[in-house]
Amino acid sequence: MIGSGNGFSAGKQQAPMAEINTTPLVDVMLVLLVIFIITAPLLTHAVKIDLPQASSQPLPEKPDVVSISIDQDGKTYWNDSPLVQGELTVRLKQAAKQEPQPELHIRADKDTRYQALAEIMADAQNAGIKKLGFVSQPNASGNSQ
Repeated sequence: MIGSGNGFSAGKQQAPMAEINTTPLVDVMLVLLVIFIITAPLLTHAVKIDLPQASSQPLPEKPDVVSISIDQDGKTYWNDSPLVQGELTVRLKQAAKQEPQPELHIRADKDTRYQALAEIMADAQNAGIKKLGFVSQPNASGNSQ
């Protein structure tokens, strides 16, 4: 079978060529090198523009957080320290005068009467507190009751 077209001589088996031809790789790398040499100086030039000047205001500082807690017996706490009767109104008025005004977070026991919460919200509004929020814990089991 002479000239069978399979790349082998008629009687001898030759091993396939095990060398990698690196000529195309070198050609591509040289082309890329030339492109980078030409384009690199163009990237360093900057366009000079006259930007407008603006004065910036400092960001207002984050307001303090005041936590009012009510336990199941109706006792009121200001940042976890107990309050006596009538002291809440005085502290709310003092907090309303602060700049920036603190945020008021209300935490209440689940058995707390709504009337106690309504009185605290009314006192906060009368004192001039603008930000009021309720703190609760998510239901751990995921079931709504």
